[in-house]
Amino acid sequence: MSTLNGPRVAALVGPYLSGKTTLLEALLYASGTINRRGSIKEGNTVGDSSPEARARSMSTEINVAAAKFLDDPWTLLDCPGSVELSFEAQCALLAADVAVVVCEPQVDKAMTLSPLLKFLDDRNIPHMLFINRLDTASARVSEVLAALQSVSARPLVLRQIPIPGKEGAIEGYVDLASERAYRYRPGHASDLVKIPEGVLPDEQAGRSGLVEKLADFDDKLLEQLLEDVQPSTKDIYQHLTHNLRGDRIVPVFLGAAAADFGVRRLWKALRHEAPGAVETAARLGIEPSADTVAQVIKTYHAPHTGKLSLVRVWSGQVKDGDTLNGVRIGGVVRLTGGNTEKLSSAGVGEVVALARMEGITTGTVLASGKPPKLPWPEIPRPVFGLAIAAEKRADDVKLTPAIARLIEEDPTLALVHNADLQEMVLCGQGEIHLQIALDRLRQKYNIAASGKRPQVPYRETIKRGAAQHARFKRQSGGHGQFADVEIEVRPLPRGSGHSFVDAVVGGAIPRNFIPSVEEGVEEYLKAGPLGFPVVDVAVKLVTGQFHTVDSSDMAFKTAGRMAMQEAMPKCDPVLLEPIHLVEISVPNAFTARVQRLISGRRGQILGFDAKSGWEGWDVVSAHLPRAELHDLIIELRSLTLGVGTYADKFDHLQELTGRLAEKVIQDHTAAHAAQ
Repeated sequence: MSTLNGPRVAALVGPYLSGKTTLLEALLYASGTINRRGSIKEGNTVGDSSPEARARSMSTEINVAAAKFLDDPWTLLDCPGSVELSFEAQCALLAADVAVVVCEPQVDKAMTLSPLLKFLDDRNIPHMLFINRLDTASARVSEVLAALQSVSARPLVLRQIPIPGKEGAIEGYVDLASERAYRYRPGHASDLVKIPEGVLPDEQAGRSGLVEKLADFDDKLLEQLLEDVQPSTKDIYQHLTHNLRGDRIVPVFLGAAAADFGVRRLWKALRHEAPGAVETAARLGIEPSADTVAQVIKTYHAPHTGKLSLVRVWSGQVKDGDTLNGVRIGGVVRLTGGNTEKLSSAGVGEVVALARMEGITTGTVLASGKPPKLPWPEIPRPVFGLAIAAEKRADDVKLTPAIARLIEEDPTLALVHNADLQEMVLCGQGEIHLQIALDRLRQKYNIAASGKRPQVPYRETIKRGAAQHARFKRQSGGHGQFADVEIEVRPLPRGSGHSFVDAVVGGAIPRNFIPSVEEGVEEYLKAGPLGFPVVDVAVKLVTGQFHTVDSSDMAFKTAGRMAMQEAMPKCDPVLLEPIHLVEISVPNAFTARVQRLISGRRGQILGFDAKSGWEGWDVVSAHLPRAELHDLIIELRSLTLGVGTYADKFDHLQELTGRLAEKVIQDHTAAHAAQ
């Protein structure tokens, strides 16, 4: 079968360390795209070409590779596997015709695929599983398949069974659709062999299971089964193709990318069974049109080429010099790893980078006419933050623009300026995510920046009221300074903020000086006796005195601040810490662990319930101090095989007393003394 409607796109996705980049290398080698396979250890693979990826031996962004297999053009998108970078994978999946989900043959790791498979199922994206590293598997394929089925809403259809060799090694496979056996030949196509006698029972059972699952979607095939009529191999392949393209089934293939096992069989399945760009465009709701339609799936800022917008072309053509969405295309480039190839144009199905598309962001639909609305993943909320600062003062002015470019490349990053705490906080999806961002600052923009734990916005308030008189008097030759005020301070209900009431009668203080008293009060409230901003306090200006010559705005402002400074320590000041409402989402097998995690972080569990739309998942609700949220995601992922996540928002302020409060005050005082 030839390619369908132009080049097709396959996204390689799966958990961290499942072997996606190694599989990419094996696919490129098997197709003849590269003459020599690179290795992650040696740092010479087509994928993971960026310095930060090489340094960590992990994918840190979408890697693009153009390839041909049996003259059919393809684009392979190797996606990051880290949960902290899952948005990148989701963007690639929405631009792909088919996804190859790479996983390890370990029963206890099946849960790590749950969010990914749900994303694919919810969006009807055709996908197949490639169980990698079968040469080192300790579990039986049937056990792994059962574990994977428990996290997939679609039926998994096993396409191969392994042929065991000496000492438990895998030496080949039986294809259940064609009922042919093959012996692996690393670096070459497998040899066709006779099905071993010892494998025949498993082959027959596997073949029957495959046909029965296909019969669930076709009445004619079901009738044949009931009449004991075996369908032809051609019919089986047609059913497999039809059901994969309709995302009704998930074919499961076996192999070992590092050993070159099963790679060519995977290529052939992609070639014959994956849908093409026109089918995918229809699935996304793109109407057939002569207009150019393309969507930006990734933005890169390269040191030498500048901004590149990676797009999938859905209809028409993109050409160098064309104008889309009011922006002129500054060049068309095909990417393969870190290499680029200039093109004059690109047509339907192709994945290319468009140069210098200023103002165009990731997810934008580009069109020569009115852009259609296409699905796009929701940007996840930040769950981790670092207060960052340039290590060299000369880089201060360059830091914010450079981070803006990082955010353009990766919209899951966010920069928050906190004026009260005088901090700039870079927020993202985890510790590794932010360290990658800091590495990119250094590598791309030559800006060294350090990150530390952000401060917690503590507040303070009072528990009882007090009255206070204050007089500011200074004689310095000529006009002096004089102001006299009496105030009453009292607590307000939590969440009220603060108020200032003018209760002066009889002109004891002229009207024009009242705002100055209020200004002095508010200036003091920025840092109360414990050193933190004061909230939920009412201040009443009762009376005072003035001097016709020596009184001034500055004098009354100073008197107001003095009165507060003397009154507040008498009002039993207390520290308040912010409490957040947190909703933690986890598979219900981990719910008890999460409850212990909350309790260990001074949290109050409010309850838990089934997560809507997520079978087998719970949402645990709790109140947690903001001070306990900083590294919550790290421990949560550690307890839940990386799949647990949370959302939070500020809920209320709560008194903090005892040793914890003392330590907060001591640390705050020491930090200010060091400034």
